[in-house]
Amino acid sequence: MKILEVIYEDEMLIAINKPHGLLVHRSPIAKDAEEFALQLLRDQIGQRVHLIHRLDRKTSGVLLFTKKREMVKVVQELFNYKLVQKTYHAVVRGHLKEAGTLNYTLEHEGKVQESITDYSPQSYFEINYSSGRYPTSRYTFVHLTPHTGRFHQLRKHMAHLRYPIIGDRPHGCNKQNKLWKHQLAIDTMLLHAYSLSFTLENKVIELKADYSPQFKKAISLLQKLNLPD
Repeated sequence: MKILEVIYEDEMLIAINKPHGLLVHRSPIAKDAEEFALQLLRDQIGQRVHLIHRLDRKTSGVLLFTKKREMVKVVQELFNYKLVQKTYHAVVRGHLKEAGTLNYTLEHEGKVQESITDYSPQSYFEINYSSGRYPTSRYTFVHLTPHTGRFHQLRKHMAHLRYPIIGDRPHGCNKQNKLWKHQLAIDTMLLHAYSLSFTLENKVIELKADYSPQFKKAISLLQKLNLPD
């Protein structure tokens, strides 16, 4: 059985660092999956847990549960009223020069929903690998802060800005994804839920999840291969 990394636990809450590729719970759209974070955590700690929020299967990082069913609504209301601060880290195609906020509605299952994301470039890379018309490839390591929680929000928003997340199959750049898979031996989506913070019953809770081995490898490669200015 896969052992999950528990990054926070008290009498009410428990949080894990979800690995890439692990489904949060059973889903009819992923019938191939045999392991799920919800069931794995329940078996690991020997008690029932209840999901507070979700992460995509391809996204790693902070995933929060509660041990008490009555706390689900309480904590979820913090999310609904935008009282939870979430930060994601990602590697995207191209050099994203300026920080900003994208307010771009998204449609899911026939519903058009307000969707807001802050984005902030942190560092830039250019490597001597070509994926098409240019002899080199450029990337940005970016911090993303979603203010709404829509399906594939960050993936869709970055694609809309034309800075798609590396490894994102439905919304990303096929040429870049092939470059990373075949030349850099990385086939995971480079999106990580780095931190989650909120106040519950006058207690400030700050959760942080270390990068997965794949994410660390990607950053290390970019630093190693980065061309001089």
